[in-house]
This record gives sequence, C-alpha cells and structure tokens, in this order.
Amino acid sequence: MSKPVQAHAQPPRQTAAPALRRKRVVHVVAGVLTDASGCVLLAQRPEGKHLAGGWEFPGGKLEPGETRLEALVRELREELGIEVAAARPLIHARHQYAEREILLDVWVVTDYRGEPKSLDGQALRWCARAELPAAKLLPADRPIVTALRLPERLTRAEAADYAVDEPGDSGRARLHGVSCEGREQALAAAAAGADFLVLRKALNAAELAAVCDSVPIPVFATGLALEEAWGAGAVGVSEL
Repeated sequence: MSKPVQAHAQPPRQTAAPALRRKRVVHVVAGVLTDASGCVLLAQRPEGKHLAGGWEFPGGKLEPGETRLEALVRELREELGIEVAAARPLIHARHQYAEREILLDVWVVTDYRGEPKSLDGQALRWCARAELPAAKLLPADRPIVTALRLPERLTRAEAADYAVDEPGDSGRARLHGVSCEGREQALAAAAAGADFLVLRKALNAAELAAVCDSVPIPVFATGLALEEAWGAGAVGVSEL
C-alpha cells in the first residue's frame, strides 16, 4: 500500500486587492451656434447611440493629436456641413454617467460659413435661449445653459441675470453666484446649490483647472488673463 502524501502547511497566499475600475473619460468638443434671431442650434442623439433621443449641443469626440479648436472645426464640418471661421472657449463641463465620464469642451462659434444641416442622421432644431432649460438636454449639457447667461468678464456683483453672494430668487429668474477661495469651498458651494462660483483668490492655471474639474457649474477666475482662464476651464474672469 502506498503511503499517503503528507501535505505541508503553506503560508497563506497573498492576494492583491482588486483594482478599482476607473470610468473611461471621453473628451468631447461642442459648439454653440446661433442664428440671426438669437436661437441656439440643438442636435438629437440618433437611435443606436449612447443616450439616444436626448438633445445636446452639436459636436463630437476629440481625436488623438488634435487641438480642441481643430476638433471643433472638423466635427461641425462632418456633422453639420459648416466651416467654422471663429470661435471662443466657453466652459469645460464634466459629467459622470454610469458607464463613462464626459469632459465636455464647449465653444461659442462666433462666425461660420454655410447653413447647418443634418449629415449624421440626427434631428436638428433651433431653440430660443429662454426655452433651453426645458429643452430636455442631456445632463452633461445643462451647465452650458447657465454659462450662456453669464458674461465673459464679471464686473458687477449684481445684474438682471445673476447676483453674487445674494440669496437666489425663488423662481430662479436670476442665477445665484457664490464667492469662494479654493477647491474645498467651491465643492461646498456647488453642493449647496450655487449656480456659479467666483474665486476670490488668484490661482495658477493648474490650480484653477483642478477647481473647474471638481465642480459641475461655471467658475470665474481671478488674477488670470481671459484666454488663460478659458484654457483652464473657467467661464470667464472676475474683476470685482
């Protein structure tokens, strides 16, 4: 009879903790186009695409090696058949969907040639700015509506469309802005329902980008040139 093989005690096997799956970040460029009456162009997500049926500002994914402006020009040519002649940055808006994170890089198209038409199977419509809040926009696009109501340079603490550090109107006729000093205060103000933020403290471009990436609402920078603020993701600069 053969002897049974004696098992030797083995030290407990170390198993690596499962790596957290990070959501895929999709960098998208979008353009805000207006017609002669001031209406804004919206596009509907076609059947078969992610979030089909939702309305959004036209645009598409940034391709490797492209600048943001190059991507905007290409996407609007392919999607709408227009040639962008001039555009300015408006805002970076981040949004977490269940399966992906969207970094929406939004530009205001100030000059273009051609008549927008559907080349990608999407429905198009011109929407009055006053009707944008009820236009059933995708969640990632909603901060754009707020950004379009704000100036590039904040020179007054109160205007017809907004008020800084004043209680918001019950009917939301005016946007409620909150002044803050950095990322932690910005997060708290956004969580408390602020419509936009005004930074009292001057930050460098990297610090500003960290704030803008952390909150889902428009941010006004201080101490930077307007182009630097746009590049970091801010809607504009504060001169208060």
